[in-house]
Amino acid sequence: MKTKKNFNAAEANILVTGGAGFIGSNFIRYVLGRPEFRGRIVNYDKLTYAGTLANLEGVAAEYGRRYSFVKGDICDYGKVMKVLKKHRITAVVHFAAESHVDRSIFGPKDFIETNVHGTFSMLEAARHFWAGRKDVRFHHVSTDEVYGSLGRTGSFSEATPYDPRSPYSASKASSDHIARAYFHTYGLPVSVSNCSNNYGPRHYPEKLIPLLILNALDGRDLPVYGDGKNVRDWLFVEDHCSAVWSILRRGRPGETYNVGGSCEKENIAVVREVCRELELVRPAAANPALKGRAYADLITFVKDRPGHDRRYAINSSKIRRELGWKPAHDFRSGLKAAIAWYLRNPRWLAAVRKASYSAWLEKNYTRR
Repeated sequence: MKTKKNFNAAEANILVTGGAGFIGSNFIRYVLGRPEFRGRIVNYDKLTYAGTLANLEGVAAEYGRRYSFVKGDICDYGKVMKVLKKHRITAVVHFAAESHVDRSIFGPKDFIETNVHGTFSMLEAARHFWAGRKDVRFHHVSTDEVYGSLGRTGSFSEATPYDPRSPYSASKASSDHIARAYFHTYGLPVSVSNCSNNYGPRHYPEKLIPLLILNALDGRDLPVYGDGKNVRDWLFVEDHCSAVWSILRRGRPGETYNVGGSCEKENIAVVREVCRELELVRPAAANPALKGRAYADLITFVKDRPGHDRRYAINSSKIRRELGWKPAHDFRSGLKAAIAWYLRNPRWLAAVRKASYSAWLEKNYTRR
């Protein structure tokens, strides 16, 4: 009689989709640095505008054959299948997605194609390659934006009905439902996580916090939508990585886990905190780009975007209770770490500036 094998994350060959992006690259570094992890990681990324191998600088040299990169599109079923077979993949961590709400408003097609069709392609490839095995895992990473908008009180739980308001959140909601359907219909060992707003090192500066940091250092406007009182729950990226690793190691197939930092802040408060922290490490008076102004003088209110959700808040009691996870960073320590990383990495900043990171935003932001 054969003994059934159990999934062992520590020995897994993990395919990370979107591993050259912000969260994916941080996750790869986090897992390879874990003393309990003895497996291998394959980074599968299309290298779109927000993905760069600079985010993995030094990883191949440090970890050798335990890390490899394959350039590819998650919508390419044939190529995904070849990678699964060649590297004998036993776990997929699916980060790859179009993720910027503003871009989804102006160009929704890419979001439907990547987030819906791409997730379907990944699930189909895993289903056929694993052929009913249970000693494998497929973890799908999603967002709290699928739940819609909250009022002044309450928080999103795993049982909150979906109510997406943008093409981005609608595409992620669709992919979540498809992932869960593959568990219930085909028995594919799938788990799902929905996280709050991430921030930290290697964050592409179309998102709020890195945009604020780099614009402030350059003496450029700090754009704030509407009245600035929209509320988000902030999560340091390394804490998100530790949550996903906890789910991969101890989470149950078929389950959804909400991941949040218990750190609700109005957007305008985040802007002001970035200004204060920058003043401590790079005083405005010593920054010629400011021309005698304070960082706070750069705050500029712009026309609100369509369908802008007012408040998000995550109830992460399930993952805390069942898996023993909790964030290790409060907002101030995380923000300090993020700012310090940007200041220590001028080559990365130069590459991003060369790519004109703010050109798209300048084109689409409308001043009041």
